[in-house]
Amino acid sequence: MSKNILITGCSSGLGLALTQFYLEEGFNVYGISRSKPDITNENFYFKSFDLSKIKEIKTHLKDFIQNIKSIENVYLNAGMLGEIKSSFDLSIDELNEVYELNVYANKELLDILSSIEVSKVVAISSGASHNGSKGWGSYSLSKAGINMLINLYSTEMLNTRLYAIAPGVIETPMTDYIRFEIDDDIYTSAKKLKEGHIQTAKEAAKRLHEALEISQDIKSGSFFDVRDI
Repeated sequence: MSKNILITGCSSGLGLALTQFYLEEGFNVYGISRSKPDITNENFYFKSFDLSKIKEIKTHLKDFIQNIKSIENVYLNAGMLGEIKSSFDLSIDELNEVYELNVYANKELLDILSSIEVSKVVAISSGASHNGSKGWGSYSLSKAGINMLINLYSTEMLNTRLYAIAPGVIETPMTDYIRFEIDDDIYTSAKKLKEGHIQTAKEAAKRLHEALEISQDIKSGSFFDVRDI
């Protein structure tokens, strides 16, 4: 019997690449995103939902997720960058918008997932969760938050291995925005990103899967970067 994978943000970038990777490997893939990816595969099960609607998550997604019953890997991938700008110029509303999607939406999903059999949960994190760089306030705060959320839930979901994983720099619309629209004389982290290695989403999906396969010696609740293993 094919194993089940659940992926949020499955319509583009890393989420789409993960969806395609697991379908090619013969898994059943359950995807959640606002728009349906252009995938025709009998093993792909899709639910359209906007995860920024935090208060509606349990109402609209509980049955979809609980009906899967047993899941091998969950990828909490959906998220947003927010605008790269000075912390002095960030409003509380802007911070909340990013934090709610990147952290609180995943808290609601974890509550649902705790009611079924799940082997591993991966929350997509970032090196920005540990490294404070000018302009990255919303994103860094939210990714530090998801790291701690995973750590906290690992103390309660004892039959599931949970990780916050930084997948490395990936060629996506998010990194295109940083590389091509941000003034790297003002925000020097953008220059570093431009000069470093950038993976395709397909490469990143395969690397993330491989990292998860050898993660059994890493303590549940941990943050790690695929570039370090």
